[in-house]
Amino acid sequence: MKTHLDWSAYKDAGMGDAYADIPKHGGDFAKAVAVCINSGQCQTHGKQLMCPSFKVSDNPHLSTGGRVRLLKTALSSDLVERALEDPTLAEAMDLCVACKGCKRECEANVDMALIKVEYMAQRAARRGLSLRSRLFAHAPRWLHRAPWLRIPIRWRNRWSWLARLSERWLGLSADCPLPEPVAKPFATPTDPVASGVEGRPEVVLLVDTFTRYFEPEIADSALAVLKAGGYSVRIAEPAESSPDPSRPLCCGRTYLAQGMIEEARDEVRRLAEAVRPHLEAGRILVGLEASCVLGLRDDAQALGLGETVEQLGKQVLLFEEFLAREITAKHLDLPLAALPEGETLVHGHCHQKAVGAMKSMRRVMKAIPGQEFTPIDAGCCGMAGTFGLEAEHAGMASEMAEQGLLPTLRDRPDARVVANGFSCRQQMRAHGDDRPRHLAVLLRESLDAASPD
Repeated sequence: MKTHLDWSAYKDAGMGDAYADIPKHGGDFAKAVAVCINSGQCQTHGKQLMCPSFKVSDNPHLSTGGRVRLLKTALSSDLVERALEDPTLAEAMDLCVACKGCKRECEANVDMALIKVEYMAQRAARRGLSLRSRLFAHAPRWLHRAPWLRIPIRWRNRWSWLARLSERWLGLSADCPLPEPVAKPFATPTDPVASGVEGRPEVVLLVDTFTRYFEPEIADSALAVLKAGGYSVRIAEPAESSPDPSRPLCCGRTYLAQGMIEEARDEVRRLAEAVRPHLEAGRILVGLEASCVLGLRDDAQALGLGETVEQLGKQVLLFEEFLAREITAKHLDLPLAALPEGETLVHGHCHQKAVGAMKSMRRVMKAIPGQEFTPIDAGCCGMAGTFGLEAEHAGMASEMAEQGLLPTLRDRPDARVVANGFSCRQQMRAHGDDRPRHLAVLLRESLDAASPD
């Protein structure tokens, strides 16, 4: 069995353990599957993140352990390719939302999200990809090359008959609006490098595809906050020698999510080459979207791209992680003012929770004078990238949101809402709530309140 990702990190997993039950096909990939110790923790309804689809269904196949058992059976079969097509396994993997909860919360740190990427790649190699999968995967390219597509997207969201056609032809849920690209995406300022206070780290801002084309005000706000904090800031740009240097950088997340490993590898290689001079200069890379930053720290390390990508993973931080670190070091003293009275609800993206970044969110929000904030006690919002947009998944996605997120929003109609995940904000908006904003936007509002002129 030829695998598409580099699973060598698991080469010693389970060796010498008579209970590991390593399947005979799949090599190191099989060992990554077999690290599960069958504790059953993933089949509970506690406050943990994993496993969202199990929590709404009670189907044991839809837990991390259940998926492991199905995968072990398939990888132990003499007809492994046929076994990987088993309908029960296919459904279990299809309904994994790649929350990364198991990578953090499981005692054995089973990385089912990455395992799913390999499974999707194997499936794509056998079956090919649907038009919908290709459209989702290539979003960074068509958003750059065909900005006019925002017009048919807008029409589709406003005319129900077009939404129904998109469901019939592409499998996009007619009941869920698509994110609409803006007319003016984020553009790098004409002054590419903002000077900073001596002795403070230099920052390179990674503006992801979702921020750039859908919510550029987040990048603008992050720039304003970093400059107000006295940091020298650059925007990560493609290397002039790269193919198509006018196309913005991308972390490859959309390709990985559809099992398109080679395309993801190309994107990460391109990004790594562009930021190599910054890495060598010791600058800190700061990203705004949790799925992109975690993808570079974690999933990109399985692409087999060498030392530069490994160093990239070590030097990239979430916006809130960087600010919290600077607050702890007593480097950051933003001129923030109190916001209008009222509670602020905070919803964490699954990948923020998976890397423990909610502590950073709390630390940064405490810097706003008089700020009262309450974490929303909820697991996955259900949007999970494109999961909640897909006709066959939209119902389950809404059930996930109803487990904690949406009831809390309905109970607190006057509260501000902070959510750093693009998918999370889209899920709330899809259910009629326009309040969610990124932490960078909230901080900029506080800065503006301090200097209204």
